[in-house]
Amino acid sequence: MNIHEYQAKEILRSFGVPTGKGSPAFNVDEAVKAAEGQPGPVWVVKAQIHAGGRGKGGGVKVVKSIADVRTEAQRMLGMTLVTHQTGPAGKQVNRLYIEEGTAIARELYLSLLVDRATSRIAFIVSTEGGMNIEEVAHKTPEKIATIHVDPATGLCPHHVRAMSKALKLDAAQTKQMSKLATGLYNGFIDKDMSLLEVNPLVITTDGNLVCLDAKMNFDGNALFRHPDVMALRDETEEDPKEIEASKHDLSYVALDGSIGCMVNGAGLAMATMDIIKLYGAEPANFLDIGGGATKERVTAAFKIITADPKVKGILINIFGGIAKCDVIAEGVIAAVRDVGLKVPLVVRLEGTNVDLGKKIIKESGLNVIPADDLNDAAKKIVKAVKEAA
Repeated sequence: MNIHEYQAKEILRSFGVPTGKGSPAFNVDEAVKAAEGQPGPVWVVKAQIHAGGRGKGGGVKVVKSIADVRTEAQRMLGMTLVTHQTGPAGKQVNRLYIEEGTAIARELYLSLLVDRATSRIAFIVSTEGGMNIEEVAHKTPEKIATIHVDPATGLCPHHVRAMSKALKLDAAQTKQMSKLATGLYNGFIDKDMSLLEVNPLVITTDGNLVCLDAKMNFDGNALFRHPDVMALRDETEEDPKEIEASKHDLSYVALDGSIGCMVNGAGLAMATMDIIKLYGAEPANFLDIGGGATKERVTAAFKIITADPKVKGILINIFGGIAKCDVIAEGVIAAVRDVGLKVPLVVRLEGTNVDLGKKIIKESGLNVIPADDLNDAAKKIVKAVKEAA
């Protein structure tokens, strides 16, 4: 789960991390009121969406008068902001963050993430903070340093020294980094984050470290422990199909292709998407119904797939273990009869109760294309979609 910048900064402040001071605004009048409550004479008007690259897309503006705050708020609210992370469709701006201006001497980069290769939390730091960090990673990776923290010891002074050296901080700033890094690390652990990015982390003209931006991702499997974080969820920033899937405990991610996939098991789902691409098509989604799928969950999954207008064909690939093939078949038939079938549907069943599952589908009288194995299923759905086009 993601949250907005202003929400992330509230969490950082609760762990003693210095951030820019500001207030959220949901309409123009609130934006003006927020600016009037700050000393000025410089303010920053920031669009709040769950995507990076806002500055390049016109979603971050530095202004020097209350009148300009109003003008920028009027321009941004309701606009569709397109960045390299939103895709061409962009995202609508429904809220702003009005922040007091900061006199910046240097811009740095700092993030925390879980490094799966080492099973440790890694601090990623660079002297090249700001809007072009992706370009730095691509062209000059030597300017990026990685410091791993052993969970048995937690954050230690030598970690802070390593970060400070990489960021070229002086003695006073290294002392500040000790408190800042400790707050970031404690927040990351305590809130079960999967990513915490501060870009830029700035050194002000008076030599202080300040987190000028903040991005947080949280481990969805741990959200039950954090009702305070769950309360920050903004469903307008999420795909409606993914929201509906979460209500049925389905693992669903919308993609850009034309073939909808319903599979049980993450590994099998990935293999299914790969073989669709192998035969020249693109998957429209990742959808794992899980090992203990019920008729109701299968029906819900089918409805989610068919609700996507990009879907021109559907491939159901089930290897019955805990999930029994006859239960899957019953769910598919119920869903098809409920919502109709307007695109080709290929079903491959294997495993527990496979003969019964195939019999249920065959006797349903529905126009379902059976497949013997995954290779056969992929060929048939790609062919059917091309012929239907």
